Amino acid sequence: MARTGRRPGHSGARQAILEAAREAFCEHGYDRASIRAIAGRARVDPALVHHYFGTKQQLFVAAVQLPLQPAEVIGQLPDGDPGTVGERLIRFYLGIGDNRGDRDVVIGLLRSAATSEPAAALLRQFAAEAGIGWMAVQLDPPNARLRPTLVASQLIGLFMLRYIIKVEPLASASVEEVVAAVAPTVQRYLTAELDLQPSL
Repeated sequence: MARTGRRPGHSGARQAILEAAREAFCEHGYDRASIRAIAGRARVDPALVHHYFGTKQQLFVAAVQLPLQPAEVIGQLPDGDPGTVGERLIRFYLGIGDNRGDRDVVIGLLRSAATSEPAAALLRQFAAEAGIGWMAVQLDPPNARLRPTLVASQLIGLFMLRYIIKVEPLASASVEEVVAAVAPTVQRYLTAELDLQPSL
């Protein structure tokens, strides 16, 4: 007879739940991904999901982790000429988008951020730590707190149009084409003078 209910012992059930949750959050976002549906994907009893992770919100925080830590980004960006940091950042970001596993995590995070405070908090944390923290130490530009939010607006828009909505020709453009088009704008946000005076 086929076994039903909880998987026995250390059978990988926790990892299976995490993988199923990432898939569900990627496909449906936070609101529409249910514990019951996630348990079904993982082939476990819903009670086991609660046993390992507690609430749906706690499961989301555990499952939808950024595929990189802010410290990792901070460690890579300063290498080389500050005048080309925009290009390095875009190449790093496209590398995430072109990796299926990493891309699915980011898609789940972006889809959920509009309706889930934990997802929105993860995005804010990343923008603050990876952007403000690095620039405050390395570049020390004026308006250091505004600049990473401008960069984040560019990166999130790029990711959504290229990997989620798949708007052409951006979706099929080569890495070099995207870098050439987007990196100068990101570079300006990071290091150039920003004219923030209201127009007369």
